[in-house]
Amino acid sequence: MRYAMVIDLKRCIGCYGCQIFCKAEHATPRGVQWSRVLLYESGSYPAVQKMAVPVLCRHCAVPACVDVCPTGASRKRADGIVTVEDKKCTGCLNCLAVCPYGARQLSPEQGEYFPGQGLTPYEKSDRPERREGGVGKCDFCLARTEQGRKPVCVENCMTGARYFGDLDDPESDVAQLLRRREVFPVCPGTLGVAEEGEVAVYYLARS
Repeated sequence: MRYAMVIDLKRCIGCYGCQIFCKAEHATPRGVQWSRVLLYESGSYPAVQKMAVPVLCRHCAVPACVDVCPTGASRKRADGIVTVEDKKCTGCLNCLAVCPYGARQLSPEQGEYFPGQGLTPYEKSDRPERREGGVGKCDFCLARTEQGRKPVCVENCMTGARYFGDLDDPESDVAQLLRRREVFPVCPGTLGVAEEGEVAVYYLARS
C-alpha cells in the first residue's frame, strides 16, 4: 500500500475550505496551518489569470526531515505517510531547515488564540495533547486514514478537486489519474516535473 493525493488545479477555486477544515480537525495553534492555499497571478491586463495552488506535506519517498531528526520523532511508514511523534520531538528545527517545501511548522510557545485569556471552550474540548514548541505537519489525517476514511481536506472539498487513495491499487482514483491524465509533482522551488514516486502529492494540470 502506498498512499497518495492528487489535486485538480482546474477544479480548485481557492475557497480555503481545505485550510479551514484541516485547522478545525487538528485544532492547530494560532498561526499554524498544515494545509495552505497559495494564489498566483499571471498575464497582463486584461488577460490576467489567477491560480490557486493548495500545498501540504508532500510525503517524500526519501524524506530529508526523517534523516536529520536526532530523536526518531520523524519517520516514514510502510504506507508512505511521513509522521511526527509529538512526545519525541524536541523542537530542534532540523526538519524545518531541510524541508524543501516548508511543510512543517513549529507550534508556538504561546498556543492560545487569545493570549493571556486562557484556552477557549473549543480548545479545551477538542485540542489534542500537543507539546508546545514541537513541530507538526500534515499526516494525511492518519486517525481517519487508519479507519479507512479520507483526509478531511479531501472529504470536504466543495468542488471535488482532491483525490486520495492507494497508488498500488490500479483501480484507485489516484492510480488511474496518474495513468490517464497529465499529472505532475511540484519540485522544490519550481513547478517542474520530478521523478515518479519522489513525492506522494501530485497535481492535475489546469489545461
